[in-house]
Amino acid sequence: MFEALVPSQLTPREIVEELDKYIIGQHDAKRSVAIALRNRWRRMQVPEDFRDEILPKNITMIGPTGVGKTEIARRMARLTNAPFVKVEASKFTEVGYVGRDVESIIRDLAEIGVAMVRKLYTEQVRNKAQANAEERLLDVLVPSINPRPAAGLGPGAESANVPDTREKFRAKLRAGELDGRHVEIEVAERGGGPFIELMPFTGMDNMDLNMKEMLSNILPKRHKKRRMTIPEAMETLQQEEADKLIDMDEVSRDAVRHVEQNGIVFLDELDKIAGRNNSGGPDISREGVQRDILPIVEGSTVNTKYGPVRTDHILFIAAGAFHTAKISDLIPELQGRFPIRVELKSLTTEDFVRILSEPENALIKQYKELIQTESVSLHFTQEAIHEIAEIATEVNQRDENIGARRLHTIMEKILEEVSFEASELQGQTIEITPAYIRDRLGDILKDRDLRRYIL
Repeated sequence: MFEALVPSQLTPREIVEELDKYIIGQHDAKRSVAIALRNRWRRMQVPEDFRDEILPKNITMIGPTGVGKTEIARRMARLTNAPFVKVEASKFTEVGYVGRDVESIIRDLAEIGVAMVRKLYTEQVRNKAQANAEERLLDVLVPSINPRPAAGLGPGAESANVPDTREKFRAKLRAGELDGRHVEIEVAERGGGPFIELMPFTGMDNMDLNMKEMLSNILPKRHKKRRMTIPEAMETLQQEEADKLIDMDEVSRDAVRHVEQNGIVFLDELDKIAGRNNSGGPDISREGVQRDILPIVEGSTVNTKYGPVRTDHILFIAAGAFHTAKISDLIPELQGRFPIRVELKSLTTEDFVRILSEPENALIKQYKELIQTESVSLHFTQEAIHEIAEIATEVNQRDENIGARRLHTIMEKILEEVSFEASELQGQTIEITPAYIRDRLGDILKDRDLRRYIL
């Protein structure tokens, strides 16, 4: 089964082309992650005895907020179907003092890996689970009849027609004719026995989860009856049957290997834990976070409830604006573990124009689809798109630069009235022009305090 989880065979050029469908610009960053992904596939092709010697080249993305750092990492993980977790470095402080244990990053990654592998296994047993669930549902719809002889008839005459009735119900069930009916089914309660609240301990944020799981395995499973529609009952029973058919030990083993070989950790806000060469407590705390993160980046073993996870071949991608801090403010050991550095550029007006209309998930396409559900059509003129892009650029320059995120705020304000009244405008086409935009944003753009508060 692990063979189904091997890294993507896309070439670097193909990876960049896929990223181009969703992310505008930032060609250097795309090239770096494309090479990193291809190297994972290349590593799996070398002789096994040499494979462990090839370590991933971790990447640092440097650039202001809203320019695509997180989206590049998230999209590359989707391309390779890799376990992916995003964490903010500023959330972690020295272990045993306050905050979360940095090893929880790998435990979270293991949870994601198990969910991915379990989904793959569930798909493999889907047909069998569906057949078993159907039989259980038919047992509820057509209960067995204890044979009692009727007057003048032999034993079992009353139940003779049960198989025929069952098949008739099966046909109706498959045709969806029973979807409106409700049934009462008995399902296992997740977690088993009585609920026990465990007091969390700092630095031991996985202990309470392990203890609860251990108790749920020891205590007997409890069942309860639930009333639900036929489709809901079918889905619930199918999940229960799939769980019975799946070997969770095998899922855990494959998931751990998947995380170890293909996992990606996106470590955001790295600049927030960089020292600034001043004396004082805050710098000590920041350096403590760096030293806590260092072992998992260097390569260590983290114990999870699915087994020990080696971090040697997990790819770490760090990101930060680095406005007030520099990469050189990090401790040398951590700097050395992120050998590839790439700078992402601030977005221009032309970039905003492309972001609004070109990607497959472009903002304008999203709003058009949303409003179309009310039978209302939105039409943006090219001049209007340029107007929105210029407003975003101007507000970013005058106030805080939040990159493409500014477009979300501006679009929401422009279309606020249409979104509110769309259910009363069925059949109409609303044309968004520069005049329409200025009419809705004019006063806000003139008043700096109002602009900073709203846009």
